[in-house]
Amino acid sequence: MNKKERTFVIIKPDGIQRTLIGEIIKRLERTGLKLMAMKMIMATEGQCWAHYNKDDAWFEAKGQNTIKNREAMGLAIEKEAIEYGKDIMRANVAFMTCGPIVPMVFEGNKAVGVIKKIVGSTEPLTSDVGTIRGDMTMDSYDLANLDGRSVRNLIHCSDQTDEAEREMAVWFKPEELLNYRLVAEQILYDVNLDGIKE
Repeated sequence: MNKKERTFVIIKPDGIQRTLIGEIIKRLERTGLKLMAMKMIMATEGQCWAHYNKDDAWFEAKGQNTIKNREAMGLAIEKEAIEYGKDIMRANVAFMTCGPIVPMVFEGNKAVGVIKKIVGSTEPLTSDVGTIRGDMTMDSYDLANLDGRSVRNLIHCSDQTDEAEREMAVWFKPEELLNYRLVAEQILYDVNLDGIKE
């Protein structure tokens, strides 16, 4: 079993605009996971499109959902499903490039699952109390759709380990990932189960 799983996180522009960087990082660090890399940058459109990495099938499926929602609200269907799907991603890219972001890499046992649990579900309205999204924002898909914008949910985290590795490569060069030991790791490495130094 790999105890050194890595995951990828971005504090989005709304997290920075609301001065929540420290609070978000504090919640993530309290898990005991190790912060391997972090920087504040202005994302480019190219980085964002590479990060989201969606194909035509995804655009089509999301666009079909948009068409169903528009029909239910009695709104006109003005374009093909695939274009509605691309509109969703265009809104995400516009949001992610509207201000600084803070990409980060965390490492540790089951890092992807641990971070996902703390971050909460994508829609803040349905995120559990105690999660970053559930506690710190009150946006919803309905409100975002009404405004024609991306949902403001403070933070992105990877869903799977392979996704995390792919996303890390978009935002960080290998040499930017720092390898060092936390105090807890030092204790674990220096003392075996019998309490004798290795």
